[in-house]
Amino acid sequence: MTTTKYRTADVDGLKVFYRESGSPDAPKLLLLHGFPSASHMFRDLIPRLADRFHIIAPDLPGFGNSDVPEHGCTFERIAETIDRFTEIVGFDRYAVYVFDYGAPTGFRLAVKHPDRITAIVSQNGNAYEEGLSDGWNPIRAYWQDASVANREALRAFLKPEATIWQYTHGVSDATAVSPDGYSLDNFYLARPGADQPQLDLFGDYKSNVALYPVFQKYFRTHKPPFLAVWGKNDPFFLPAGAEAFKRDIPDAVVRFFDTGHFALETHAAEIATAIRDFLH
Repeated sequence: MTTTKYRTADVDGLKVFYRESGSPDAPKLLLLHGFPSASHMFRDLIPRLADRFHIIAPDLPGFGNSDVPEHGCTFERIAETIDRFTEIVGFDRYAVYVFDYGAPTGFRLAVKHPDRITAIVSQNGNAYEEGLSDGWNPIRAYWQDASVANREALRAFLKPEATIWQYTHGVSDATAVSPDGYSLDNFYLARPGADQPQLDLFGDYKSNVALYPVFQKYFRTHKPPFLAVWGKNDPFFLPAGAEAFKRDIPDAVVRFFDTGHFALETHAAEIATAIRDFLH
């Protein structure tokens, strides 16, 4: 059995926590989590892949056990930090698994360094307007009018019950979802000062949507091996967003699972099998 190590890297003065497993000689796989989680969301996936891959899963800046950037959180800053992080840990060529916020982070890395990306696995990681559901409407309102009232309205997404809902919505049997994941996420969100970076990122997500044409051009130009593994009942990222990848990467493989946003909570084994078959 391969052991997971828990490490911290100094990235230009910023502490980035990460999980590492697998042989350093194996093909490299970078796992990038989303909101409001951290690398612990991969706790069931990593052991199922570590015999085949050298896996590194960082906590994004501002999340989990990583530091919050001194000058605030933006997706561009997060991507710059993770880009530098990959160089520090020796990930010169790697496949990347992206989820939620991890998608615009990973896609930025791919656009900047297309030669470093060997394949992409997207689990509810969007890059198309049609993939955004009406669940984004309160956040869209903040993009259009960055008023105090619109910002404060987004605090609803930071409440404990909202996190639990994200984990359980669209899941046929809620008893299959361990409370460990959402309880840890709620612990992180409840820390003093944790709210402001998250509200900042809600506002800055419009920068990701603005980059969708850039991401799509990268897909069309480089056509990386691409696997979408999608919880089809996701309340935020619709199945249409998964299907859209095939428009720019005709050979993309798209697989849907009967679950919600945090698909690994219920389908880690099935998604691991899909990844093993795809990244053969």
